Amino acid sequence: MNIAVLGCGRWGTFHAWYANRIGHNVTLWGRPGSARLAALVADRANEYLSLPKEIELSDNLTDVLKKAETVIISVGAQGLRALARQLSAEILVGKKFVLCMKGLEIGTGKRLSQVFAEEAGDVPAAVWVGPGHVQDFVREIPNCMVISSPSPELTREIVEIFASPLIRFYYGEDLLGTEIGAAAKNVMGLAAGMLDGMGYGSLKGALMARGARELSRLVEKMGGDPMTIYGLSHLGDYEATLFSPHSNNRRFGEELISGRKFTKLAEGVYTAEAILHLAADYQVDLPICRTVYEITSQGKEPKSELTKLFLRPTKSE
Repeated sequence: MNIAVLGCGRWGTFHAWYANRIGHNVTLWGRPGSARLAALVADRANEYLSLPKEIELSDNLTDVLKKAETVIISVGAQGLRALARQLSAEILVGKKFVLCMKGLEIGTGKRLSQVFAEEAGDVPAAVWVGPGHVQDFVREIPNCMVISSPSPELTREIVEIFASPLIRFYYGEDLLGTEIGAAAKNVMGLAAGMLDGMGYGSLKGALMARGARELSRLVEKMGGDPMTIYGLSHLGDYEATLFSPHSNNRRFGEELISGRKFTKLAEGVYTAEAILHLAADYQVDLPICRTVYEITSQGKEPKSELTKLFLRPTKSE
């Protein structure tokens, strides 16, 4: 099958590497002038992996889409709307899209599948999320992930295209809960990093329990299945996000406490802001998400805010 991967960052290059590894013909696209794409053209490698010579590299979106049957999108969540608008000018009939990204749109709180549908129109799109790190996958360490979509048939088709012994996929039956869970686990990752930076790592157990609980309340209020939060997209991804040295969100939180600037993308910073729109719309109290937002975007003092968060007045669990 001909696969196009849009986005040549850490996860975009991984998805190109993975799709090629399991036997697909792959073209990896980067924006014209992209420094990441230029580096890949020069060395066919980045800090995470080396790309086989069979993978084509291109900055011509029209050419890349023409021959693609399935299109993976792996860009920053806040850049999805602009890219989807670009795609809407192309011929998309007969193509399947897979959003391999986690986040919510700032300003609207919309899920990424909603953003994509608004701009690209009525084209089949699934979401691929779940635990795992590029650094582990390229060392042949397997993991489990989840694919969800509005259609059980599309979900099964995408799983069949990408399944392999390296990644065992599960069928996601609740797209709303899957997307909210995948986005919000990055907010919990920021909080975990702050706790690590303060030397309060033992509180991460409480963070996991209470974080999953507050997100399950939100999903339920939005009309999703609250139990989805306890699956692979959220709770199942906690090890990779709250404990792993590879987690950008955890590292961002830890560096914030130490006063050092973390320069890589930490999607949880944007998600913490966006998810508060949903909390207001659905009248759900999200104390952890709110505290993370106030620390990362409003400049509140981390130790006092996190201490207040976990030492609130006694209440029923």
